[in-house]
Amino acid sequence: MRSLMAACPLSARSRSPLIWPHAMAAASDQPAGAYTIVMRDDGARQWAYKGKPVYTYQADQKPGDRAGDNFKDVWHIIKE
Repeated sequence: MRSLMAACPLSARSRSPLIWPHAMAAASDQPAGAYTIVMRDDGARQWAYKGKPVYTYQADQKPGDRAGDNFKDVWHIIKE
């Protein structure tokens, strides 16, 4: 599983969905603790952490990969 990243809100033009795929929530997924599910403008369900949308980083391919952490001083791995 790729590392989960939460970020400050950015415009769609400043984030490529190919590099930063959305952490999508399945219809059966339920929020728990600081993790919630937000509805995107396109009607899809996306995970959020403390109110911020959650993304993965395409370069992180295996558990423990953290290449996207602190990317451009904006993207950060979720730390509980």
